[in-house]
Amino acid sequence: MGKTLFHKVWEDHTVRTLPNGQTQLFIGTHLIHEVTSPQAFGMLRELGLKVKYPQRTFATVDHIVPTNEMAEPYSDPLAQAMIQALRDNTKEFGVTFFDTNTGKQGVVHIVGPEQGITQPGTTIACGDSHTATHGAFGAIAFGIGTSQVRDVLATQTMALSPLKVRRINVSGKLGPGVYAKDVILHIIRLLGVGGGKGYAYEYGGEVFDNFSMEERMTVCNMSIEGGARCGYVNPDAKTFEYLKGRPYSPQGADWDAAVEKWASYASDADAEYDDVFNIDAADIKPTVTWGITPGQAVFIDENLPLLDELDSADRATAQEAYEYMSLNPGEPIRGTKIDVAFLGSCTNGRLSDFEEAAKYLKGHKVAPGVKAIVVPGSQVVAKIAEAKGLDKVFTEAGFEWRGAGCSMCLAMNPDKLQGNQLCASSSNRNFKGRQGSPTGRTVLMSPVMVMAAAIKGEISDAREVFGVQVATVGVEGA
Repeated sequence: MGKTLFHKVWEDHTVRTLPNGQTQLFIGTHLIHEVTSPQAFGMLRELGLKVKYPQRTFATVDHIVPTNEMAEPYSDPLAQAMIQALRDNTKEFGVTFFDTNTGKQGVVHIVGPEQGITQPGTTIACGDSHTATHGAFGAIAFGIGTSQVRDVLATQTMALSPLKVRRINVSGKLGPGVYAKDVILHIIRLLGVGGGKGYAYEYGGEVFDNFSMEERMTVCNMSIEGGARCGYVNPDAKTFEYLKGRPYSPQGADWDAAVEKWASYASDADAEYDDVFNIDAADIKPTVTWGITPGQAVFIDENLPLLDELDSADRATAQEAYEYMSLNPGEPIRGTKIDVAFLGSCTNGRLSDFEEAAKYLKGHKVAPGVKAIVVPGSQVVAKIAEAKGLDKVFTEAGFEWRGAGCSMCLAMNPDKLQGNQLCASSSNRNFKGRQGSPTGRTVLMSPVMVMAAAIKGEISDAREVFGVQVATVGVEGA
């Protein structure tokens, strides 16, 4: 019987089985940022411990860093204090730090891949729930809590329970205007926000074979929104081509050996899965959320579900969502007025997201009364985008072009909704208060759908706003 990538990586990194049945797992790469690491470093000091393998840990600042201020000290003393704490900790413990003055700073899940730190066949941990992003490269990547950050710093291991593996096949060809974001929102809608509990998700099929690496990252990023502990795509020629020549990728003769090893981690053709779920790509349309969980979603041309159409277990949450979002069952979400448009985050803050959005935004203007911001996922993304003139496309249309960071995705910085503003967002969560206001409302959608909403001033179908020839994804750069 063949093995899945998950089982191959898990077995290769198993230190021992603990008495409680959990596995002590070696963590190949540890990524840290300014929010969940200060307490972990403090615990090391209290215990008189050092970082076990500092060369396996990489740090950046993203969550709390302001995107509208470049000069320090920042106006927010907490942001300044947390960034300084990370500087002090990484210096004391010998950890590589991509600071704001390096040209490499950015959202941790964008920095890892673009630096070549994220590699196939390894285990990755980070004190951030969207660490599953790195699974796009054939890695097993887990989000962890602060106490586990301490454990990994001190021992390079952590305790985890074994997972089942669900294979999700998306076969066929996606229609015009349907992007990776629509694919993952559709998967979560079908399987539910708790459907992946106890599972690792393996994504495959023609759609994922054709996706670019950045599209794969978008889907893996939101695996956690579907309840899965991690999500991944088997490594292939696209994976290796993306990593070739990056700063932390193997070089010279080591490269060929690495590629041979990485390829061996792909799931065997006769691998057995605990569950297989099949989706026809032709069934997926541009998708937007309407509620307070990523699983509450509809196609843009659908009406919102009636309560009696939902499973009885989902009705109470749906009623709560309708009241919070000021929406009504049975009505279309298309045409709902927006106040803010946000393009960025670890889900859709990469260069290809900006290229695709700018392609359709060019020549249009943001609707009066809409606050629109674009936040590059990293300083590297910003530099390349600016060299291509993408920043000018956005600013000429009425968007603000910001510095690199998490920004309005979670609003642990000045980028927050005010009052009950409704935001068309390319981020990953639409929980109550997620974007900084306890009454603020978030509707998740693809970058091109965010552009359509910004231009029209309301949630709109990008296929209608820009014409039916909106690109079909599965093409590099889409």
